[in-house]
Amino acid sequence: MADKKYFWVVKHLSLALVLAILLVLGAKLLLDIGTKHGKHLEVPQFVGMSFSDAQQLAEEVGIRLEIVDSVYAKRGRGLVREQNPAPGKHVKEGRRVLLVMNALGVQRVPMPNLVGYSTRQAIAELSSRGLVLGNLIYGDDIATNNVLKQKYRGRDVEPGDMVEAEARIDLVVGLNPANSQTWIPDVTGMHAADASKELNEYYINVRSLIYDRKVKTMEDSLRCVVYKQAPEPSELSVMMGTDVVLYLRADEVEE
Repeated sequence: MADKKYFWVVKHLSLALVLAILLVLGAKLLLDIGTKHGKHLEVPQFVGMSFSDAQQLAEEVGIRLEIVDSVYAKRGRGLVREQNPAPGKHVKEGRRVLLVMNALGVQRVPMPNLVGYSTRQAIAELSSRGLVLGNLIYGDDIATNNVLKQKYRGRDVEPGDMVEAEARIDLVVGLNPANSQTWIPDVTGMHAADASKELNEYYINVRSLIYDRKVKTMEDSLRCVVYKQAPEPSELSVMMGTDVVLYLRADEVEE
């Protein structure tokens, strides 16, 4: 009698254990299905694409797009300029990717008066107005990096004149021989705009941008980074206003 009671207890405990395991596994399965647990998608590269093309790709992948801002730049009008999360990041299905678009229209802004500013102040003022530093043209003066003139397309430009947004403004600045040296930083791995800003911080000019032969479209150029610079980075001093050539490529661009 005791043996029968023992086996009855063991039998029911075993059934209870099996049932508990099945309930746990079932709950986990339902949870995984409900939350798409473990299913992650890789965020594509949207930068350089039109919104319609980016939207089509997003639908194919299973994520959503949202435009959060619009800026103006001459290069790549109407194309995606920035995205968050970045390409290659892994997100859950249905996740929103935030986009900053480059506006299609032409925008004009008033030219500020930079004469008498230091070069750093002038660069900051240009940036705040949506303008870009072109070349630093050095001339003899008692004060190094004091702005003497401002030029647009080779001619003097007066304060208040309307110029196209992101226009390149050249600055004629002073150079005292006793304070005329700088050095060339390493800008490899940077996008062209960031590399130019970094070089300008050291009073170095970007003479030209040379793109790899695989770069064939505007969209390709927006994804390029600097892989070589000439002269190369050096801690040896050079004259302010020295020119640097930047070589750019995008490894993902196909022949």
